[in-house]
Amino acid sequence: MARLFGTDGVRGLANKDITAELALDLSVAVAHEMGGQGAFGGKRATAVVGRDPRASGEFLSSAVMAGFASAGVDVLDAGVLPTPAIAYLVSRMSAEMGAMLSASHNAMPDNGLKFFARGGHKLADEIEDRISERLGGEWERPTGAAVGRIRPFPRGAEFYIDHLLTSVPGRLDGLRIVIDAAHGAASAVGPEAFRRAGATVDVIGGDPDGLNINDGAGSTHLEHLQEAVRLRGADMGVAFDGDADRCLAVDANGEEIDGDQIMAILAVAMHERGQLHDDTLVATVMSNLGLIQAMEREGITVVQTAVGDRYVLEEMRAKGYSLGGEQSGHVILLDHGTTGDGVLTALALAQRVVSSGTPLHELAGVMKRLPQVLINVKGVDKTRVEGDEGVQAEVARVTEELGADGRVLLRKSGTEPVVRVMVEADTQERAQGFADALAAVVKERLAL
Repeated sequence: MARLFGTDGVRGLANKDITAELALDLSVAVAHEMGGQGAFGGKRATAVVGRDPRASGEFLSSAVMAGFASAGVDVLDAGVLPTPAIAYLVSRMSAEMGAMLSASHNAMPDNGLKFFARGGHKLADEIEDRISERLGGEWERPTGAAVGRIRPFPRGAEFYIDHLLTSVPGRLDGLRIVIDAAHGAASAVGPEAFRRAGATVDVIGGDPDGLNINDGAGSTHLEHLQEAVRLRGADMGVAFDGDADRCLAVDANGEEIDGDQIMAILAVAMHERGQLHDDTLVATVMSNLGLIQAMEREGITVVQTAVGDRYVLEEMRAKGYSLGGEQSGHVILLDHGTTGDGVLTALALAQRVVSSGTPLHELAGVMKRLPQVLINVKGVDKTRVEGDEGVQAEVARVTEELGADGRVLLRKSGTEPVVRVMVEADTQERAQGFADALAAVVKERLAL
């Protein structure tokens, strides 16, 4: 049986894969697993629930809140807020659990459910598995005064903005920035946080109507932000995804600043201030080799994990590291949040520009991105990739030829008969050539 939870909650087509019935049943199971009625010395448990603006979130969040309340959990309905805001509010309100309805950067027809434990932390795999096992089980339903109560929680947005401005206290006076909110969850709180910090803010993608989330906007469509920054003469631009747990940036020339470059800029800044724990940055194996080389020059160690911000977070929490993230723009500032936070990342990046008096494109020059080619080789037996002598011999040959100027990475897809071949090299031509050669060997040797 396929696992219900993916790498970031449960996600699929709303009202087909992600139904009101599933949302209700999952929240009941979460309530029972995370505490539920009377599990905290007789104190009734509390859950914070939020969503992004997509239309399906209206009925799905109602189902989640109904499930919690039916299991005897009081609910604070935070409404439309970013995923990291809900994580923060779970901690701020000392709630036992939280839920976020969002499919992140996916198109509007999709939706998903993410759950948080006490402190605003994502659930461990084993807890998710126990929740799945509870679905459809028999349980004693509370009645009368024992049922949970659902209350609006409009103060949540103010609490979150205050948290952002406290976490990044530097002023942004004199900075002109364009924000692309992806018609998503940060459409209101993102620009407001920047305005309160003193920046002059232009907003695109800031008019959610329930149907337009991520539609030609946000971090997956940077071309609109690039054009807006150039036309408006802004100092920089930032783009969020639908639930604002990631951030990418654009410099004054309209050039993209990806997650690796953002992490490099923030790592150097924190290193200078003595705030980078153990002088270590946590990234994934997909981060560009240029990031690792740049950090070595700056006296910063890079620890790499499997792909997925949850694995970055696990490593950070285990060792107490303060900064980590992914090339995609999921950046975790663990001293201030328990998950990737696009608005927090954007504020920290903008504050570095202002405090240093250095344009963003110059700050990004701390690292040089090596050309990177990724080929998805389909229709292969991915289980044999590590043990096939021919594939491994080709990996060794390419690795030797690249030397210190590049690297090779083979990854198995988690859901498809696909092997992902990634090659980085000092030139685009060499990266493409080596990737094509290696992909051909993988296809030939592992064909189904």
